[in-house]
Amino acid sequence: MPGRRAQTEAGREGKGPVPPAGARGGEGGGSLNLSGLAYRAVSEMIRDRRLKGGETIVEQRLAETLGVSRTPLREALQRLEGEGLVVKAPNRSFVVRHVELAEYLQSLKVREILEPEAAALAAGRIPVPRLRALRAEAVELNAAPAHTDAHWTSDDAVHRVLAEHCGNKVMARLIESLRITTRLFEIAWLSDRVGPDSSEHIAILDALIDGDARAARRAVQAHIRSLSRFTLTMVG
Repeated sequence: MPGRRAQTEAGREGKGPVPPAGARGGEGGGSLNLSGLAYRAVSEMIRDRRLKGGETIVEQRLAETLGVSRTPLREALQRLEGEGLVVKAPNRSFVVRHVELAEYLQSLKVREILEPEAAALAAGRIPVPRLRALRAEAVELNAAPAHTDAHWTSDDAVHRVLAEHCGNKVMARLIESLRITTRLFEIAWLSDRVGPDSSEHIAILDALIDGDARAARRAVQAHIRSLSRFTLTMVG
C-alpha cells in the first residue's frame, strides 16, 4: 500500500525548482500562476525521478521546497491526478502513480494498434520543416553517450506530432493518455535505451518527410514492438 512506501525526500535542500520571487504571493490570477509553476515543477520532478513511482507526496514539505503555499500546490496535484501522473491514496494523500510491467505491456499493445494508424493518417499533413527539425534533433541525440532530458523531450515531440496531425481528436487523446502510462514505466526502467529510440524515430520521420503513409505505419509499428521486446529482455 502507498502508505507503507518511503515518503519522498523532495523537501531536502536543493531538491526541486523554486519559482521566481516575483511570482510568489498574490491572490486570484497570482494563485493560478503559482499553480502553473507548481504543476510544471512537480511534472519535472516526476520525470527526473526526484519523485518516484509509489512515493507519497508530503505536501507541506514540497510546498516549502517550491516556495508556494499548499493551495496552488494542491491545485497542481489535482491537475496531475486528472492526467494520471499521481493518484489518491486511501488516506487522501497524493502518491506518484506506479506502473507495473503488465500494465505497461498492455498499454504498449493498445498503442501498437492506434499509433501506426495515426502515423498513416498524419502522413502528408505535417509541415516538412517541422519534421526535418525533429529529425536533426534525433540524429544529434543518437550520438549522445547517455540518456538525458532532451531524449524524453524529443520522444514526446515525435509521438505528439503524429497525434496532433492524425485528424482524429479521440485517437489523439487516447494516445496521449496511454503515453502517460508508458512514460511512467520507462523513466523508471528504460532510461538506458538511447540508440534504438533515436534510430527508430529517424525511420518514422523519414517516412513522414516522404509522405509515405504505408512506410510510416510500418516504422511506428516496428518501433513499438521493439520497445516491447527490449522491455521483456531487460525487465521481464
